[in-house]
Amino acid sequence: MLLLLHIVVFLLGASLVVYTLGSAIRTFVLPRSASDMVSFMVFLLVFRIFSIGLSRVQSYERKDRMLAFYAPISLLALPVVWLALVLIGYMGMFWALGVSSWWLAFNMSGSSLLTLGFAQGNDIFKILLTFSEAAAGLILVALLISYLPTMYSAFSRRESAVSMLAVRAGTPPSAVTMLTRYYSLQKLDKLSELWETWEMWFVDVEESHTSLAALSFYRSPRPQRSWVTAAGAVLDAASLITSTVDVPHDPQAGLCIQAGFLALQHVADFFSIPYNSHPQSDDPIRITREEYDIACEQLAREGVPLKADREQTWKDFAGWRVNYDTVLIALATLTMAPEAPWSSDRRLETPHLSLKLRRRQ
Repeated sequence: MLLLLHIVVFLLGASLVVYTLGSAIRTFVLPRSASDMVSFMVFLLVFRIFSIGLSRVQSYERKDRMLAFYAPISLLALPVVWLALVLIGYMGMFWALGVSSWWLAFNMSGSSLLTLGFAQGNDIFKILLTFSEAAAGLILVALLISYLPTMYSAFSRRESAVSMLAVRAGTPPSAVTMLTRYYSLQKLDKLSELWETWEMWFVDVEESHTSLAALSFYRSPRPQRSWVTAAGAVLDAASLITSTVDVPHDPQAGLCIQAGFLALQHVADFFSIPYNSHPQSDDPIRITREEYDIACEQLAREGVPLKADREQTWKDFAGWRVNYDTVLIALATLTMAPEAPWSSDRRLETPHLSLKLRRRQ
């Protein structure tokens, strides 16, 4: 019976180590979106701790300063949790191989994991376990070190475009501001270059924010900027150009919208945000007709040429917006983005979309 207990403990310890290494691989190595329970629990626990402080803060600027630490602290907590799980797993294996007490097993496991060398095995099996645990500890630390440059490179690419958009669309970014500025510079015909740039930006965000999920919660250097609100402003501007502004048809605007809503949907998929993946053009959106008419009046006052049939242009705009309406607002809620027109200035009414963080189903 005692032998069976030792075998069970050894297998449980080995399984915990394998699962932990798999968690690190899914988070840091696998070049595709993959949910992971350990990462989810760490980010959720850190968020719960942050929520205590956030509930006592009123100004958005102070909340933003606090939230700027959320993703980095969560990320640095991950290897600590992984190392602790590996230590526990090897404790069980050392005990199962005959180490006389759990305290001695803890000493041996900790000495091996941190390569301290003050506790060593006295037979070949314990020595092999010591070597393998030391290697596992080094691998986990090396994965984090190699992960950070990749992530910050993607962050830098993302924020460069967001910062450039502030010149074109204001802060917070607005589709109406963007179109009026381009019109005043007589560059509406140059928007095709912008759509192409942002099409590539959306492709990059889709790849980076699903394989490096922590990036979604890394905040912009400026409190009033956000990758989510920037995406919303560009998509709304492209939708207005395609549906409402009286300019020659530009297929690049449609490609930009498609790249944009696909990117946002794939990021939403990672966080299990519910949305209709096949919406109809007449499905309701969270932009009211009154808001749309006000935007058109603002454009008209600045001299931007608009198509005459307002009823049809509203239907066309809504037909584009419906593709990204839900996921845009949900991601703005999830990341606590600063308030911006037509994105973070409204909330979804779905009860379970007080998301904060949710495990992928």
